[in-house]
Amino acid sequence: MNPALQGYLVAMEEALAAAGALDEAASELASVADLVEGSNDLTLALVDGSVPSTARRAVLDDLLAERVRPEVRNLVHQAVSVEPASELIAAFHHLASRLATVAGGGTSEVEDAGRDELLGRLGSRNRVLGFAAAVFETLTVGQLEEIEDQLFRFARTIESNRALRHALGDRDLPVTVRQEVVGALLGDKVLPATVRVVQYAIRGGRARDIVATLDALVEDAARTRGWRVARVQSAAPVDEDQRRSLSEALEHLAGHPVDLRVTLDPVLLGGVVVQIGDLLIDGSTRHRLDELREHLLASEEAYRVSGSLEGRNTDG
Repeated sequence: MNPALQGYLVAMEEALAAAGALDEAASELASVADLVEGSNDLTLALVDGSVPSTARRAVLDDLLAERVRPEVRNLVHQAVSVEPASELIAAFHHLASRLATVAGGGTSEVEDAGRDELLGRLGSRNRVLGFAAAVFETLTVGQLEEIEDQLFRFARTIESNRALRHALGDRDLPVTVRQEVVGALLGDKVLPATVRVVQYAIRGGRARDIVATLDALVEDAARTRGWRVARVQSAAPVDEDQRRSLSEALEHLAGHPVDLRVTLDPVLLGGVVVQIGDLLIDGSTRHRLDELREHLLASEEAYRVSGSLEGRNTDG
């Protein structure tokens, strides 16, 4: 199963268990799988990878409208979004089987998801993002903005605290212990959704990737509300006028409203380094000095080579 769907399923399991509806949802998902598998036309429409996922979701929306629980509809949507078209029917059956297992008292297939060896770094991170997607879709825009800020601040806290970074990044430390540390630090200081997502990042993500996973969650929360996160490292404090100018420039570049997340880094000497997704803009004084040094070293090397050649020609 796609890791993003794994994480999403865990969040849905929790919601359905709280509503006492695991059995009902498992039955509905099994019916969806049987219905799709029993109709040649429907099967062809859904397993055709050339058809956009939005169109395949629309087909299922028409089919399932008012017939299944919202959680089941959301699981179907997520499966269509992240699973290869050819694996979709198998995914429906697997989702139904997992819900039935949990309803019967069994454990989730990611009960031990905190063990790093189960998935690689990207797979583990996507599993956490899948879980967060299910949480984020239940929040208001204001709550998403708040959880984004809380996740960012907690990531910076871990990043700057060596002891905490070591504790949360120690994969030999039991998951439950690491979750207790997080619970004690966050407690009622943040939204319950923030605690829920961070706790799952501990359980479902890779221990040594915790800061990067939290940063990915920050970006995902912003993206869910239609924004982009710009991580700005600055050698000096950025005042409101500078923030406004930088936001306007980056918004034009990104094509979306931009949420600036500024951290101070005196090592840069001056200027700023900005990262939006995979785009990196290094306008720091240190970067310019490094470029100048490389230019001077290259020039010096070229001069030595040139001098050596002239010497050989003279000797000849």
